[in-house]
Amino acid sequence: MHAPAAAAKSARPKALDLQTIFSWLLADGIVEKSTVKPHFAQAQGILKNAVGAMHPLTAIAQCKIVSARPPHKLLTLDVLSEWCAAKVGLPLLRIDPLKIDFTKVADVMSASYAARFNILPVELKGDALVVATADPFHTEWQDEIARISRKRIELVLANPLDIAQYISQFFSLAKSIRDANKSSGQDLALRNNFEQLVELGKANKQVDANDQHIVNIVDWLWSYAFEQRASDIHLEPKRESGVIRFRIDGVLHQVYQVPAVVMIAMTARIKLLGRMDVIEKRRPQDGRIKTRTNAGSNAGQEVELRLSTMPTAFGEKLVMRIFDPEVVVKTLPELGFPPDDAQRWDALTKRPHGIILVTGPTGSGKTTTLYTTLKALATSDVNVCTVEDPIEMVEAAFNQMQVQPGIDLSFADGVRALMRQDPDIIMVGEIRDLETAEMAIQAALTGHLVLSTLHTNDAPSSVMRLLELGVPWYLLGSTLSGIMAQRLVRTLCPHCKSPDGELSDEVWDSIGGAWKIPKPATVYRPVGCPECRQTGFRGRTGIYELVTVTEPFTHLIKEVTDLAALRRQSVADGMKPLRIAGAYKVVEGVTTAEEVLKATTVH
Repeated sequence: MHAPAAAAKSARPKALDLQTIFSWLLADGIVEKSTVKPHFAQAQGILKNAVGAMHPLTAIAQCKIVSARPPHKLLTLDVLSEWCAAKVGLPLLRIDPLKIDFTKVADVMSASYAARFNILPVELKGDALVVATADPFHTEWQDEIARISRKRIELVLANPLDIAQYISQFFSLAKSIRDANKSSGQDLALRNNFEQLVELGKANKQVDANDQHIVNIVDWLWSYAFEQRASDIHLEPKRESGVIRFRIDGVLHQVYQVPAVVMIAMTARIKLLGRMDVIEKRRPQDGRIKTRTNAGSNAGQEVELRLSTMPTAFGEKLVMRIFDPEVVVKTLPELGFPPDDAQRWDALTKRPHGIILVTGPTGSGKTTTLYTTLKALATSDVNVCTVEDPIEMVEAAFNQMQVQPGIDLSFADGVRALMRQDPDIIMVGEIRDLETAEMAIQAALTGHLVLSTLHTNDAPSSVMRLLELGVPWYLLGSTLSGIMAQRLVRTLCPHCKSPDGELSDEVWDSIGGAWKIPKPATVYRPVGCPECRQTGFRGRTGIYELVTVTEPFTHLIKEVTDLAALRRQSVADGMKPLRIAGAYKVVEGVTTAEEVLKATTVH
C-alpha cells in the first residue's frame, strides 16, 4: 500500500479540507500570503452554496486562482489534483475508461459504498486492487475492502469530479450488462462448435432489443463515443464474446468486451432504431439514425450515425460512422488547406462547368472536403444535386439521391436522371466505371460543374486511371479542371505538445529534402494530457496536393505514356506533393514527421 510522503505524514491531517490545502499552497509559494484570506473565503462560500457534497479541490478550482509560481498556471482541477498527488506522495491517475474493465472492478464493492467514500476501483492486477481516491486521509474503508476482495489495496489519487462521474457510469453500466446477460437465459460457456454459434442467433428468443438494460447500454455507448471524439463505433462478434471498438483520430481502440447475447441485443436495438430489417442477418444492410448529444459543452447537438451491418463467422458485425453536422460549416483553412491551395480550390469550384476530382483512400477526408465545398456553393440561386452510395450525411441545402443497385439505379443512371433536373452543380459519389465517367463528362460538356471522387494514390495518376477506364483523351482534356489528392494526419495536442529538439538530416531529407525546405530548428513531440486522452494527439488535419489543369498539362494527356511527366508538369503548374505539404505541417508544429511518413509515399 502506498503511504503519503513523510513530510506530509509527520503532520498528517484527519481529512483533506480547505484549511489543510491552503496551508500547503502557501507553504509551496503557489498562493501569496496576502491573497490566502480572500481566496479561502471565496472557496468556503462555494462549498457552502454547493448542491450536495463538493470536494474542497473542486471549490478551489472554481475560484480561478493563478499560481504565484512561474509559469503562473491557472489552478484548474487537473493542475490541483496533480499537485496534491505529489504533495501526499501518491501516484496521480487520469482515469481512462478505455483501459478499465468496469464489470470486473464493479464486483469489488457496491455503487453506494463507492459513493459513500468517494472511491473508485480501477484495476485488478495479481494480488492487488488499485483504488482511486480524492481524499488520501479518509482510509477507514481499506481494511474492509482488502478482507472482502482478498487483495492488497494500492491507492492512487484522481480528479474528484472524474471519480464521481465514473462511479455513476461504471456501476450503472456493469449492472445493465449483468442483468441483460441474466435475462437472456443463455449459457455462454465456451462454444467450440461452429454450428452451435450459428444456431445461437436462431435459438435466442429471450433477448429483447427493447429491454431497459439494453437501452441503457446503447445510450451509454453513444454518449461515450461522442465524449471520446470517436468517428466510428465497431460492434464485433467473436467466438466467446463481443468486442466494442472506437476509431479515434484514425486509430482503433478497444473499449470493452460484452457477453455475446448482449451484443446480439445491442445490434438488434440499433438496427431497430435505424429502420433496418432486424430479422435479416445473412446479408449486409445499411441504415441511419439521428440522435443528440446529452453531455458536455455540446449537449443537445444533433449527430447523425450511418449504420452498416455485415454477416461474419460469429454473427452480425455492425459499424456506426459518426457524422458531425458542424463539420460542413468549417472553412477550408480549418480543414488544413494552406492559403495558396485554398485560393486555387476556390477559383476551381467557382468555374461554371468542368470536372473536379478528389482522390485518396477510404477515410482520407474526401467526403468532408466535398460537403464543405458544396455547402459553400449551395446558395439560394443554385441547384446542387448529388448521387451517392450511400448518402453520407443528409444535408438540407442539397438534393441527394441514393444509388440503388437492386433496382438498376447506378451512378450513371443517377447522373442521367439529374441532368433532367436543371442542376447547376452535380456531385457524383464515386467514378467507378466507364459509364459513370462518360455521364460525368457529358454533364460537364453541357455546362454543369461536376465534383466526384476517385480512388488513386495521388492526383496526377487520376488521369491514367480515367484513360485506363476508356475515357477518350480529347474528352478528358476538354472537361477536366482540377484534381486534388488528400490524406489525414493526426495533429499534436496544443495543450501538451513539447519541443523535441532537431530532426536528423536523414529523416528531414526523406520528407522535405527534394524541395530543399529549410529544416525546422525545433520540432514537437506528443506528450499526453487529459485534453487528448493521454495520446498526445487531438484531432486530424488534411494535407493536400492540388493539380490545376493547364494547357501544357492538357497536351500531356494526349500523348502521355509516362506518369512521371504528368507529375513534373503538375509541380511546374504549382502543385505541392503530399509529402511536401506534410513537411510544411511539421515546420508549423502541427504534426510530427512520423505521422507524415506514415500517411504519404514518395513518387
